Amino acid sequence: MGEWVSVDEFAKLVGKKPQDVERLCEENKIVSKMEDGKRMIESKSGISLLLPKRLEADIIFDGSALTFVEKTVGTILSMHEKVIGAKDETLAALKNENRFLQEGVLAMQELYDEDRKTIETLSKQLAVAQEELEFVKRKYKLMWGKAIEKAAEKKP
Repeated sequence: MGEWVSVDEFAKLVGKKPQDVERLCEENKIVSKMEDGKRMIESKSGISLLLPKRLEADIIFDGSALTFVEKTVGTILSMHEKVIGAKDETLAALKNENRFLQEGVLAMQELYDEDRKTIETLSKQLAVAQEELEFVKRKYKLMWGKAIEKAAEKKP
């Protein structure tokens, strides 16, 4: 059953005087036994002493109410454990997702760096090509300018 405690300890637990607890034992309202000349009380038997007086009259503890309370507390604890487990699973999933996103960002950063280098290289090549084009334009202008001058000199 429950744990056995001394009259003084039980009185402190339930907030009663030791004399009142002794009287309840004599009236057989609390399960007790004599051990080494001391009266020992089974702690669960005095549960009604812990309840307020109005509840004490309404609730009869024949074992089924205690069983209901124990099952309810067990259910609540079980649900609590499930919530904790679900929380842990959610945290693990979020950490994995975060790790995946970090890897994706790093990969995108590498691609961005490569693209930036490619753009710089193409920009340099474009600048060189534009300089060459300008040089060729000037060269052809000079050539065509001289050809036009010579053609004009030949026409009298």
